[in-house]
Amino acid sequence: MTGSNYKEIESNSVGFKEDVEMSSLDFEEFLWAKGYSPSQIEDLYSDMLNLRPLSSVEMAVMREAFRDYVTLGGMPEVVDMYVRNNNFSGTLKLQRQLITDYDEDITKYATGLDKTKIQNIFSRIAVFLAKENKKFQISKVASGARNREYVGTVEWLNDAGLINICYCLDKAELPLKTNYNPGIFKLYFKDTGLLIASLDDEAQENFRTGRNFETCKGAIYENIVGDMLVKEGYDLFYYKTEKSTLEMDFFVRDSDSLIPVEVKATDNATVSLKRLIESDKWPDIKFGIKLCDKNIGFNGRFYTFPYFMIFLLKRFLIGRVLR
Repeated sequence: MTGSNYKEIESNSVGFKEDVEMSSLDFEEFLWAKGYSPSQIEDLYSDMLNLRPLSSVEMAVMREAFRDYVTLGGMPEVVDMYVRNNNFSGTLKLQRQLITDYDEDITKYATGLDKTKIQNIFSRIAVFLAKENKKFQISKVASGARNREYVGTVEWLNDAGLINICYCLDKAELPLKTNYNPGIFKLYFKDTGLLIASLDDEAQENFRTGRNFETCKGAIYENIVGDMLVKEGYDLFYYKTEKSTLEMDFFVRDSDSLIPVEVKATDNATVSLKRLIESDKWPDIKFGIKLCDKNIGFNGRFYTFPYFMIFLLKRFLIGRVLR
């Protein structure tokens, strides 16, 4: 059972229960499963907070662990198989069985909605993510499809814990939760390992080795960053100007500022990030964060962190203010 039967839960009197949202393992929990100690996590956080670059050996070890995490995702049964076998044997087959189980759960539990339409959306998320414009469009799901025919379908997938929704901000300013367009959004897989498993048979190996994966690499890293931000407790928002001259992948915030987060699959220029920080148009933005395959750094305008440090981001932002 994959957990999509979220409707059939007995009611409890108010005040007699505490709601806890369950999710797949985050990267810290994955490291624990691999045998990393809390002190090793603290050392990593200390380096981040003090902007102390990691050694080449530390970068290589953490990069490999993170690549394995992205490939596997955080589904406990998948991670357990990987840890017990100390290799990837059987993990792809298990991931694909989980995807099949999700599909069957939609058929069982999507009461009152067109189950085929929900399945159509879930099966096409990877296709949208691979496109330059990752915005989700119902008209692209099926020929002649209209929004009114799909009312409630995206919400069902979100409530079932299968996807993360990233809404487009009307303006790059605070507050976030009253400043977005509920009709414009991107959809991400809740588990990036399952996203990779939904691709070609060779996709898992291609991602791990870095071969034949350029088309999807940006989508994969954007998906994992989105999922890790959600696991940090953030809601997902992005921003795109009307003429698409500026776009930012994600936004978070600290006590008094809006923080753009740019995800770079390569070490390309950060034009949008620089504009958001330097322009007087966006006074809530004082600095930014760039996530890529590079070491820790700060150039006075934005912080650079390797992808694998995302799970420490909230702690870093709090620690930065308290210093």
